[in-house]
Amino acid sequence: MTFATAKLCDTYSAKAHLQIAEPIFKLFGAALAFSGQITTLKVFEDNALVRTALSTKVNHRILVIDGGGSHRCALIDEELAQLALENGWQGIVVYGCIRDSAIINAMTIGIRALHAHPLKSPNKGLGNLDTVVTFAGVQFKNDYFLYADSDGIIVSETELS
Repeated sequence: MTFATAKLCDTYSAKAHLQIAEPIFKLFGAALAFSGQITTLKVFEDNALVRTALSTKVNHRILVIDGGGSHRCALIDEELAQLALENGWQGIVVYGCIRDSAIINAMTIGIRALHAHPLKSPNKGLGNLDTVVTFAGVQFKNDYFLYADSDGIIVSETELS
């Protein structure tokens, strides 16, 4: 599906309930545009459940990670980005940091994150999968639809065409 978030906003903002994320994210990965149904994850400075989620085979899904906005460690690295690609994930949105950004930028996945950070996170296995998460002015819910491109991120309860 080819789309532009600006065009989706023009077409649907008066007809559908769209949420538009505040422009706080940096673009990572070679896929500048990506879309799919949301799977949510809430963690804090712990990426063990990120690995668990990305190990799941999916079709046209986006992992949305509420990492508490932490700038103290990375929740996604080269290995996890590759795992996401191998299992069918279209993209990842991280309210936190990633690392291995130069390598990830050559991968055909779309990632939005606050920043890059060289320190990996610990693996304690704490967090919640499939829970409502809120950041960047958006309430992300499981199975809602997310559209991201170089103009921004929009979320809709229903699929937009």
